Amino acid sequence: MRALHLKLWRELGQLRGQALAIAAVMVAGIATMVMAQGNHRALSETRARYYAEFRFAEVFASARRAPLSLGEAVRALPGVRGADLRVTGFANLEVAGFDDAVSGRIMSLPGPGDAGLNGVFLREGALPVAEHEVVLGEAFARAHGLRPGDTLDAVLNGRRQPLAISGIGLSPEFIYPVRPGEIFPDFKRFGVLWMQREALASAFDLEGAFNDLALVLERGAREDDVIDALDDLLAPYGGTGAYGRSDHVSWQLLDGELAQLGAMSRMFTVIFLGVAAFLLNVVMGRLIGAEREQIALLKAFGYGRWQVAVHYGQLALLLAAVGVLPGLALGAWAGRAIADLYMEYFSFPFLQWSLRPSLVLAAVAFAAGAAAIGTSNGLRRAWALPPAEAMRPEAPSTFRTTLAERLGLGRLLDPTARMLLRNLERRPLRTVLSVAGIGMGIGVLVMAGFMGGAMDRIVDVQFGIAQRDDLTVTFTDPVSARAAQELAALPGVSAVEPFRTAAVRLRNGHREYRTALQGLPDGATLRRVLDRDLRPVAPPAQGLLLTDHLGELLALRPGDSVEVEFLEGHRHTLQVPVAGLVSEYLGLGAYAHQDTVNRLLGEGGALSGAWLALEAPEARAGVVRELRDWPRVAAVADRGATIRSFRDTIARTMLTFVFAITAMAASIAAGVVYNSARITLAERGRELASLRVLGYTRGEVRGLLFGELLALAFLALLPGFALGWGMSALLVGGLATDLYRIPLVLAPSGFAIAGLIVLAITALAGLLVVRRLDRLDLVAVLKTRE
Repeated sequence: MRALHLKLWRELGQLRGQALAIAAVMVAGIATMVMAQGNHRALSETRARYYAEFRFAEVFASARRAPLSLGEAVRALPGVRGADLRVTGFANLEVAGFDDAVSGRIMSLPGPGDAGLNGVFLREGALPVAEHEVVLGEAFARAHGLRPGDTLDAVLNGRRQPLAISGIGLSPEFIYPVRPGEIFPDFKRFGVLWMQREALASAFDLEGAFNDLALVLERGAREDDVIDALDDLLAPYGGTGAYGRSDHVSWQLLDGELAQLGAMSRMFTVIFLGVAAFLLNVVMGRLIGAEREQIALLKAFGYGRWQVAVHYGQLALLLAAVGVLPGLALGAWAGRAIADLYMEYFSFPFLQWSLRPSLVLAAVAFAAGAAAIGTSNGLRRAWALPPAEAMRPEAPSTFRTTLAERLGLGRLLDPTARMLLRNLERRPLRTVLSVAGIGMGIGVLVMAGFMGGAMDRIVDVQFGIAQRDDLTVTFTDPVSARAAQELAALPGVSAVEPFRTAAVRLRNGHREYRTALQGLPDGATLRRVLDRDLRPVAPPAQGLLLTDHLGELLALRPGDSVEVEFLEGHRHTLQVPVAGLVSEYLGLGAYAHQDTVNRLLGEGGALSGAWLALEAPEARAGVVRELRDWPRVAAVADRGATIRSFRDTIARTMLTFVFAITAMAASIAAGVVYNSARITLAERGRELASLRVLGYTRGEVRGLLFGELLALAFLALLPGFALGWGMSALLVGGLATDLYRIPLVLAPSGFAIAGLIVLAITALAGLLVVRRLDRLDLVAVLKTRE
């Protein structure tokens, strides 16, 4: 074995402590990258395969009632390759042993002449044969423990009917099953069912007609042209505006999740790469500085600059490579665990997760990149170091009084404290680098920990300040204002606030967005819109209120005019002024006075639903039972149940991911702090041994080393907090989607927890290093050449 190779392995053994610290950061970085990128790829490929195999439609539309004979005209539209004419409706469901309000959407299965779009994947059982049989969505079935052969009661179009479950299934159309008007799933209180077309049409009085359709397009067809032609065709039959995949809620949620995974993957990869490079830079810089004389001797004995540089480069690569395999293993395990959560959150029949060769190559590139970036400066020093100069010891640091001593505070400090301050101040570069490294660990902990507070903020604002009703009642179709009086007459109801919602398409130049325009009544208290300071904003007498994110998307400000195309009723288009912007974390919406919406629609006081306040929580069950039998009630949403659903789905998935990131962030902090402690011991071993020889006790020497580590940790707190705030702001921007935005909420407790974690890690690292200090051979250390 060549001499340099022997030296390489000997140095690696001597650096095993630092190597483990670097490996911890490399493992965390590679695991995070593999977890995020692996799940991003798994979701993308699963979606593509699922959509292709089960023929997810490309255009969707609905109408009040259209004759089946219209299907020929639909299929003859330019660009249309196939169409399914469907019947769909909402039903109130009753599950044995579950008293909360439960609603479902029932879809017809493909009939003769249909293209067989949005196919149903049967997890158990079989397709319906009898009129009263249904396939039940897997998420709802799993939430209630229902199996093929079980039954549940449903109120369809005002008529109670028992339904027998023939099978449990999934469909690409309902990857994300949610109630109308909501963006979070509630698997216990909303389900999807599939039924034979003839039976469903009979239940909803739609024999010989359809009220929903799905299209698949020819290759190269322009989606916008097909949508315009389809809207014209359905307009006489109460069409409510066709839309493409990009406006489908399941597509939007999954697309947003993919965008968030991509943003987190990129951001955390850069952070971990930077920290790993920093550690390698510090370790290699100290090593090359300590081996000046050895480098000089190697060059004097005939080793060229290239050989010396390659030697230290190999050492850096070995230090970085230690974490590759454990990082891949941890990333694959964590990725599969997160994928299992996605299987519950998104209703997939399968999820194609695998550790691809490209991910392995990315991990190797990550390690090599960290080694290259982190050691470039040290290798440059080793390359340029002249042998004659290197054989001379480095000049000692210039002695000068510390800032505390110049301010006259030195008399208040004991000798140990003065030595500590002098060492920190006389080696500013090392102090700054150590503070920067520990600050990175604090920053990542702050960033990883802010998500819990953000989720609480969303719940507090959205469901505590803005939305304060107990129940939300949504009707199948607009009803007269008399419905509000009937709701108010229900036993246990203390207040009713009706609302009118209309599907609209908002345009400003080439920018457009499909959303819901919601009309609010005067003096609304159960549902309020808020400004940035969380103050209620009254609906204007004229004009619209847009959420700030929607205003940004459409490039609109207060005073501008927006084109509003109504997708129901007379389907006319109007120019309406923007009266103001409001702030919301969930969705992109538009608001106006209820009278304004009714006037723009050219109708009387029609209602889409109402918010209810109850006299007491005990009244909820009775009100729900009463509403269950109302034929025109599409859904009854319970605010408390919505909050629980939010925490059980969105928050649980997000916080599980954040927990993994937090654990890896803690490993960053541990790696940085322990590495700083080992370097401090290596650089000051002679000084500390000299103090022992001069009569200092072990406790005093330990206190000097331990105090320096704690001082570095305390100095890193404020920079780390600032860095954490900046990284959190970047993460919030990367996680924003059309359906929800995560607020930047950094509570004092979050900073305190991050600081305490780092201080605890510092104390633990100090204890480990102090044990090595006790084992110093004083004679051997003092024999070291100067």
